[in-house]
Amino acid sequence: MSNGGGDKYRGAVVEDLQLPPAFALPEDEAIARAIDLAYDRDFSHIPVLNSSRKPIGYIDVATLKLKFERGEANPDDKVAACMTKFKRSGAPYTVITPMTPLAELEEFLEHNIFALITDNERKFVLGVATPQDLESFAVRRGV
Repeated sequence: MSNGGGDKYRGAVVEDLQLPPAFALPEDEAIARAIDLAYDRDFSHIPVLNSSRKPIGYIDVATLKLKFERGEANPDDKVAACMTKFKRSGAPYTVITPMTPLAELEEFLEHNIFALITDNERKFVLGVATPQDLESFAVRRGV
């Protein structure tokens, strides 16, 4: 029996996932370009930033591509029109940084489809982590 998720990852932190650098889109980016950029980088979810570079939502690339193919979105439409907005509820924001233990990230990903990795002040998006990233790490490390 395990006595908590911390042992499972042997003290590893988000930085140990070796995630690619963050890639985010401005809210006024055209949908056609967003799809091209996402496929060039093989990303499934991309954060959307406002003019102050704050994360305001994300696009699910597969859903966006489907809307595009069905004619529900035009190539020149802006990603802001098709993004999923982050909820601005009273719920506390979970800060995930490069030094966050993987056990905490795993717990976060049990309720979210991805995590934005930011600096401590939440000024910069440094990366995006998914359950697949944790799974790949576990396989590589034999966890």
